[in-house]
Amino acid sequence: MPFNLTEEQLAQTEKELGARLPHGYREAMKLDNGGEAQTAEDDWEFYPIKDTSDRKGISRTCNHIISETQSCHEFGNFPENALAIAGNGLGDQMVFLKESDSFLNTVFLWLHETGEVQELAASFNEIEKL
Repeated sequence: MPFNLTEEQLAQTEKELGARLPHGYREAMKLDNGGEAQTAEDDWEFYPIKDTSDRKGISRTCNHIISETQSCHEFGNFPENALAIAGNGLGDQMVFLKESDSFLNTVFLWLHETGEVQELAASFNEIEKL
């Protein structure tokens, strides 16, 4: 279930990531931290951004984007500069790619079996959340 997120929690996550998240993604997560989407490729569940404001927030966001990204690195072919923002339940991930001190606006699809990265959308705003 999606829930609101504060600017402070977003800023803390960006500090941990060492990079700024795309504006459209930030704004969407402030309103609904998590949620689902459907694309031509698959159905997706968005990982929340970590919320450490209280015990309930910590519990609701235990599968946050940093944790899920660390798990993806265990596959061995996950791009070093990628951030997992959603999964399809089968291993494939919706990702942002980091360039310098920010993540690109483009949303990519990472295929876990091959390690291939494909453009999914020019920006997060093109992905319709359910």
